[in-house]
Amino acid sequence: MTKELLKKINTPQDLQKLNIEELPDLAKEIRGFIVDVVSRIPGHLASNLGVVELTIALHYTFDFLKDKLIWDVGHQSYVHKILTGRREAFSTLRQYKGLSGFPNKKESKYDPFICGHGGHAISTALGLSCADNINGVNRKIVAVVGDASIGEGMSFEALNHAGDLKRNMIVILNDNEMAISGTVGAFSKYLNKIRTTPLFSDFKKEVHHLLKSLPIVGKRMDHTLEHITEILKREITPGQIFVDLGFNYFGPIDGHDIRTLIEILNDIKSLNGPILLHVITVKGKGFEPASKNPARYHSAGKFQMCNGKVVEQPKDSTKVSYTSVFSQSLVELAKSNKEIVAITAAMPEGTGLDAFGKAFPKRYFDVGMCEQHAIGLANGLIAAGLKPVAAIYSTFLQRAYDQVFHDICLQEHSMVLALDRAGIVGSDGPTHNGVFDIAYLRHLPGMVLMAPKDGTELKAMLGKAVQLDSPVAIRYPKDDIPEDNLDNVCEDIEVGKGEIVREGHDGAIIAYGTMVQTSLKCADMLAEQDIHITVVNARFAKPLDESLILKIVSTNQIVFTLEDHALVDGFGTAVLELLNDKGVDITNIQRLGIPDRFMEHGSRELILQSIGIDAEGIYKRFLSCWNDLEPSNINNKTGYKQASHLL
Repeated sequence: MTKELLKKINTPQDLQKLNIEELPDLAKEIRGFIVDVVSRIPGHLASNLGVVELTIALHYTFDFLKDKLIWDVGHQSYVHKILTGRREAFSTLRQYKGLSGFPNKKESKYDPFICGHGGHAISTALGLSCADNINGVNRKIVAVVGDASIGEGMSFEALNHAGDLKRNMIVILNDNEMAISGTVGAFSKYLNKIRTTPLFSDFKKEVHHLLKSLPIVGKRMDHTLEHITEILKREITPGQIFVDLGFNYFGPIDGHDIRTLIEILNDIKSLNGPILLHVITVKGKGFEPASKNPARYHSAGKFQMCNGKVVEQPKDSTKVSYTSVFSQSLVELAKSNKEIVAITAAMPEGTGLDAFGKAFPKRYFDVGMCEQHAIGLANGLIAAGLKPVAAIYSTFLQRAYDQVFHDICLQEHSMVLALDRAGIVGSDGPTHNGVFDIAYLRHLPGMVLMAPKDGTELKAMLGKAVQLDSPVAIRYPKDDIPEDNLDNVCEDIEVGKGEIVREGHDGAIIAYGTMVQTSLKCADMLAEQDIHITVVNARFAKPLDESLILKIVSTNQIVFTLEDHALVDGFGTAVLELLNDKGVDITNIQRLGIPDRFMEHGSRELILQSIGIDAEGIYKRFLSCWNDLEPSNINNKTGYKQASHLL
């Protein structure tokens, strides 16, 4: 009979009222609860199922109203949310105006930070610990590092510094079959128990004191014992690297054994200095499909359970994503161009480069969660005559800005940056929205920036990009392509040249990338009011098609620029800079894009609608401008009269 323990847990204080013997039952309930919700609302499944016992043990042992818990990476925080007062709201996970899929300090006092990128937690924990030392605050700082983020450069930089400063902090390495591994078993638990109990620490001190009190032999024995201990420790401790960096290392231990976790956490929280606890967990634990295929259920789509088996909702076979088009196109290009190599930063499935890796394993590099290294690696590959294509999410390439500057642009090297998840990405929210790439790349000398309006154009742009003797960035969204037939042939893409995709005489929209499709929908809506606008597919944010833009601006009284990127330093800003340099009046220009704030999570459609850059919003904006014009200045007076009654 189910105890329904979870319904009793509204705060960690409620959790601490349970007996340890009840906690495995609670863990089982939590797993069922997460699977049920994520089956209906897509989210990160496998990683959260792997940290159920660890999260319970942490909240059972520490008081994180006083102590601080930092998650790295943040997508493993679902159990934490459930235990810290957000159980009732959990069904709103990753929905517009609902719970974030990541820790969010605006949601709960148990979340000290907003965090969705890997690599930050150890540095942040060290900063808190240093501040506590200055301020005379006595509390515990715990950083949970998982899903390979321990391998990030920032993590190692922080480990190096923390080991030197010797501040009090606990790093929990959630090892779920990553590169660092070790034997898990009864003997390992036994050794770990001996190393962590205060009794053993006292015993060691007494042995040393006894040996030193003996005649000459005693000192020799003491030194010999220390030497033997060091040799044995290096032989049997898989985490010796952390010891050498200055951490007190414990583990590895079974991360699903709640009793052992609680015992060890209670032991180590009284110790001083930097501590690393190495726990072994299984991604997808308790849900067989996810444990067998954790990559598939990392970010799970909707599914149903039928007779104990998963029945996934069928995907629309007629829809193809931009990522799929990129993946297939790159493989085709690489068949005839032996110089093409591909680089991913731990996102082979997400970027579609897994297909390239299978087709050309020697020409494929997965560098882990290390975007800086990815670009540095490309620098060397280019110098040896190869053509790297690095597929990296727009938001994650931000971490490699200096390498793009120093290792690529400054060297005048040619490579292709495929910026997946550009623009509003939806449910992952502000940490993952790729809305700054134009701004952080456009000012770099020699950089070429492209964005396709559809899948056919993406194929053509990729083909052109690998031919160019310059660095190129192609941005495309986490979305399906608009056209049905990918066999359509796109004319040769000329660098710095856009195209007019619809002719009109009552105004114009100069759109960048996938916003061309939105502009065309808006144009259809306006045409129903007998207002006919020109739609321009800019294709390039750098270099701009100067002659086309100047022509459009000079012949239209209303001109919008449109982009799914931040308005600050975006495509529209580039257009205004051009017009200013040419001495052109810009009073008839309006820039539409992402406002100067971090956009919340929610579907791409809802977010674009909320900021007025969906077709309906742009339509209303254009009508407002149209109505503000003097009737005598409008070519189509009938259209004006019709439109004036619509708002």
